[in-house]
Amino acid sequence: MVSKVRLERISERMKEELSELLLRGVADPRLSGVHITDVRVDRELSYADIYVSAIEGQQRAKEILEGLEHAQGFLRRELARSIELRVFPKLRFHWDPTPERADRIERLLASLRERKSSLEEEQRGPSQE
Repeated sequence: MVSKVRLERISERMKEELSELLLRGVADPRLSGVHITDVRVDRELSYADIYVSAIEGQQRAKEILEGLEHAQGFLRRELARSIELRVFPKLRFHWDPTPERADRIERLLASLRERKSSLEEEQRGPSQE
């Protein structure tokens, strides 16, 4: 078993390396605009759960996950070259809806602020000059 601190370092390094690979090393058009949001490696170093998102959101999720599964062997091999571990974890890809949810919440909050300011204006009544 690996210490929690070491797991965090491995996860962060994998996130950095994967992001770099997706920017420069993968030619698959399905993977353009993909962002690695998180990487979690289990304590036995058997699996690395990789969470991804894209600007276009959920509508491209299936396409992106298929592209990542297709490139998994290449990505794992390249990661193993740059991150020295006795046994390199298998990569599992997951869609991360967090950025989309955050955007939706921001829009809702902005709408509430607009509604509040318009209600306050109505309560003040017509301006008297």
